[in-house]
Amino acid sequence: MSDKKSKKVIPVSVRILDKEYMVSCPSGEQNSLLSSARQIDEKMRDIRKSGKVIGSERIAVVTALNLAHELNTASGQMKVIDKEIVSRMDELQQKIDATLDRIKEQEEE
Repeated sequence: MSDKKSKKVIPVSVRILDKEYMVSCPSGEQNSLLSSARQIDEKMRDIRKSGKVIGSERIAVVTALNLAHELNTASGQMKVIDKEIVSRMDELQQKIDATLDRIKEQEEE
């Protein structure tokens, strides 16, 4: 992302659980903000529909906890995937090095 100071900030209106909020947003990132607001609105509505959580504030907290959990889970999965990729790359590098060594040996004969 470019320097935050160089980005113009604009107000964007988002609607979550039938309430409108004005949010400052870096220019060019409105679609991402609106998409995030829609996602939050959907999750909050799902929680409200379940009837297990009552009150907008509690619904917001449960939604935030659920989203944080999803983020942490995805982050953990990415770390595992990153380790697997590094391991596979090391294996491929070893195979390449071994093949190059064999080619050099054949050329020297």
